[in-house]
Amino acid sequence: MRVEISERSAILDSKSFASAGAYERLIGKAYFAVDPDLDANRDVVNLRLGPRSGQGKVEFYADFVIFAPRDRAKGNGTLLFEVSNRGRKSLLTVFSRATGSNDPREAKDFGDALLLEEGYTLAWLGWQFDVPREPPLMSVTVPIARNADGSPITGIVRSDFVPDQSQNSFSLGDRLFFPYRAIETEQATLTERTLANGAGRRVIPRSDWRFTANNGAVEKASGFEAGKIYEVVYRSQDPPIVGLGMAGIRDFISAIRSGGAPAPLDTLALAVKRTLAYGSSQSGRFLRTFLYQGFNRDENGKRVFDGVWANVAGAGRGSFNHQFAQPSRDARPFFNFFYPTDIFPFTDLAQTDAATGLSGGILVRAGKEGVVPKIFYTNSSYEYYGRAASLMHTRFDGSADAPLGDTTRLYVMAGGNHGPGSIPPARGANTRYLNNGNDYHWIMRGLLHRMQRWLADGEAPPDSVYPRLDRQELVPLARVRFPKRDGIQPPVRLHDVFRLDFGPEFRTRGIVTVDPPKLGAPFPILVPQVDGDGNDLAGIKTAQVAAPLATHTGWNLRAPGTGAPEELYSMTGSYFPFAKNEVLKRYGGKQAYLKRVNGEALKLVKKGFALERDLPAMEELSAREWDFVVNGARNSATAQLR
Repeated sequence: MRVEISERSAILDSKSFASAGAYERLIGKAYFAVDPDLDANRDVVNLRLGPRSGQGKVEFYADFVIFAPRDRAKGNGTLLFEVSNRGRKSLLTVFSRATGSNDPREAKDFGDALLLEEGYTLAWLGWQFDVPREPPLMSVTVPIARNADGSPITGIVRSDFVPDQSQNSFSLGDRLFFPYRAIETEQATLTERTLANGAGRRVIPRSDWRFTANNGAVEKASGFEAGKIYEVVYRSQDPPIVGLGMAGIRDFISAIRSGGAPAPLDTLALAVKRTLAYGSSQSGRFLRTFLYQGFNRDENGKRVFDGVWANVAGAGRGSFNHQFAQPSRDARPFFNFFYPTDIFPFTDLAQTDAATGLSGGILVRAGKEGVVPKIFYTNSSYEYYGRAASLMHTRFDGSADAPLGDTTRLYVMAGGNHGPGSIPPARGANTRYLNNGNDYHWIMRGLLHRMQRWLADGEAPPDSVYPRLDRQELVPLARVRFPKRDGIQPPVRLHDVFRLDFGPEFRTRGIVTVDPPKLGAPFPILVPQVDGDGNDLAGIKTAQVAAPLATHTGWNLRAPGTGAPEELYSMTGSYFPFAKNEVLKRYGGKQAYLKRVNGEALKLVKKGFALERDLPAMEELSAREWDFVVNGARNSATAQLR
């Protein structure tokens, strides 16, 4: 409806970025009005119960940030929109190798400026309602739904928490995000258990714990024990209309590309011939949900995003559009359990789950409406252990590979973390082993170039690369042939996915009436098979993995001091350096090794998985890794085990 601009400024003192020239920064708030009676808005849960303006619409507003070429005609024609992960910005970190910043101002915040030199228009819009109002974090402010008679809506809410150290209280919200506050506090329950699968819950007597004065946290004088799972089930009221975050992104992008956005955003249409959405982890799951629930079709029936890139999302979706939804809640091996994240369907194309009778596919609705985009799914090895990634490309019963959509590519980073690693590998305070040092930034940059060519010129990207059942590259955990090594314990459990029943109104109306949900039969989860070194057989291999100095895994374990030491540690893989004599026997010396690395890196460039400009940086990284493994790692080998 309108925008308020709080800042319009030059980026890096009007520095010229190659042929795109100078860029400007636009920061402000966008104000929306949504018609609950339009067919395109029927799936925004509780929208009809929102307060209406004099025009009969439901209004809300969101933060936005845009980086655009000052001369709009000098851009490359692509609007690259990032779905913010919990209010943050990562585009420049992922694709321009910049230092992480949620308010990029200095040269280091723009890295090598790849995105700006290539001429992309960059955009962000707040969509998550419970993000703290702490700029530069981005959020959306949405209205509260009420019953038709004006009375408050109440409902069941669940909050779980796993301490890494003993403590006396925890918030009902996920991490630092706003909680749903409790009402009817005497009827609430608090349980404790040790296993993720829900078994063995012990009810903690109500007299042993209490809600804090603001009903937004719980306290227990005797403390919460490290490595135990605590779960509070209670009632709350006044649910925000969470799904307006999705509608806001849809309408924001639609208005910009059509030229119908309020001034000064109307001029952006000159720079936008095509649109690409990128989201990582939480925001990658958001994009899968966005497609599944029909938001890639705007109110005029047109496609919103021409390209969608869901990174490290695994097979998940999330809590982005139901009553009392908690958007930050995810699903991990030992953190955030049984929220509506890993729920059927998982694959692009339709399947029918014989156990429940449910049918569906992520792209079924978009296919019927003619708005399927070009899609990149990128995952790492971790997503197979911690995000059930195998479900997105196998039959629901694990019996065979399942086809991808016609315009989908799936690329898996062999031996990767939830995010690119670094050398020397970090020593996590809460992980048992060294964190995985496999840096696959290069592949992300190469794939962006190929997505742009696909969108702009119709030039197809490389075929999908991922572990498959028909090639024996994907197996149950018990069949992984990880080599036996002293002091290394492979995982005995991974992230399980059960059929979850949240009650009869969840899939029809977006209302949870059973929480914790009833657990049905589990889906089979498969993981990548490994070679004799313990490195993945399949996937796109960086030079670090193709010419290894170490074993790179998609799993790590919790440090014993954090409790539950046999459980997977979230988001993190492991790095097990080879012995010095083994390295020298295999490669001879550093120069011979670097020659091998250069050959592997050139293969990536030729296949379209890396940029030629990154060859020197890849070699420099491998040189540092050689020095770490041959000259440094052996001096502290025992320190990698906790």
